[in-house]
Amino acid sequence: MSGPVRIARLGARGDGVTADGLVVPGALPGETVNVIPEEGARGGAARARLEAVLEPSPDRIAPFCPYFGTCGGCAVQHLAPAPYAAWKRDLVAAALARAGIAAPVAPLVDAHGAGRRRITLHVRAGEGGPRAGFMAARSHALVPIDLCPITEPALHGAPGNARRLSGPLGGGGKPLDVQVTATSGGLDVDLRGHGPASARARQTLIGLAGELDLARLSLHGDVLIVRRPPETASGRARVLAPPGGFLQATAAGEAALAGLVAAGTGRARRVADLFAGSGAFSLVLAESRAVHAVESDPGAVAALDRAARETPGLRAVTAERRDLFRRPLLAPELDRFDAVVFDPPRAGAEAQAARIAESKVPVAIGVSCDAATFARDAGLLARAGFRLDAVTPVDQFRHSAHVEIVGVFRREGRRR
Repeated sequence: MSGPVRIARLGARGDGVTADGLVVPGALPGETVNVIPEEGARGGAARARLEAVLEPSPDRIAPFCPYFGTCGGCAVQHLAPAPYAAWKRDLVAAALARAGIAAPVAPLVDAHGAGRRRITLHVRAGEGGPRAGFMAARSHALVPIDLCPITEPALHGAPGNARRLSGPLGGGGKPLDVQVTATSGGLDVDLRGHGPASARARQTLIGLAGELDLARLSLHGDVLIVRRPPETASGRARVLAPPGGFLQATAAGEAALAGLVAAGTGRARRVADLFAGSGAFSLVLAESRAVHAVESDPGAVAALDRAARETPGLRAVTAERRDLFRRPLLAPELDRFDAVVFDPPRAGAEAQAARIAESKVPVAIGVSCDAATFARDAGLLARAGFRLDAVTPVDQFRHSAHVEIVGVFRREGRRR
């Protein structure tokens, strides 16, 4: 039944939650709101649609994006900065508490910078032509957009570019994903989901790359044309990542994470960087110490190795291709390092963390985009005698429920 309810807290996904667990997207703690229950909600807690705010919170502010509340990307544009920062920090603290880990959690680091430097747009056919945008919250329905205001200005034209690039591939008649990255050389675009394209379509796309002044255009990772190197900076190094390769969401976020990692390793002379990607941390660490980087993706390993060789003044950098989920570095391999950095995908690094726990490494730096898996892996290290000295939440996904975490683990009684 619809009617007024009181919001008790903000949930882990940025939704308002009542004392009895009703989830109300768009509502804030302390508010009285009118809701309409959602029928057929799948799994989890009962949900309701916000109909009206009867008693607004003093922390409520006006969202700046016209798509907020429809697009599924941002969850909390309507929350003032101070309570927003406290909420994100508390997400990390709560996950650690649930895992029984006591550690000081620093205030949230704002790493939005100039905005998101990479986005993935979905293109679908619609009345009047192809539409480009993001998916609605908890839905596969497309929300067409003209621009995303939380991106770097260079990406503001990305939806229009995506629509034009879809033309030779059927105009969205078959679902198409368009990953666009802002680089020093211009926009780097990788088209995915369509499958193989005819020679004629490929030539048309190459022509469009020139018209749109793209740096690089790829189809499923297959490079169609490079007009300028789409490089990004990692410290002093310039990295040419593979098409569609992983990149931290903001330049400010990468710099903040790399700075925290470097500070955490202290005076370590030999560092292992695990799940290294294209070298966001390795290349910064190598400015003052030897680094062994391990990554499973061959394109990322090649990009890291090339950047290391072409950047003067770096210490020794070695790069190894290895699947750390199936074949983690073992304790004897880890023992030759003074510090180990691990930055796994959202699933965490359970197998690798267990091997670190068995090793004699005195310092481990964990970087994560998921508080729950970070806490799980932290528990493995804690039970082996590591102390979680410091935890810093980093906010490069502003207005969302995502938060990056850097944790510094030291073995009790051992410092370097």
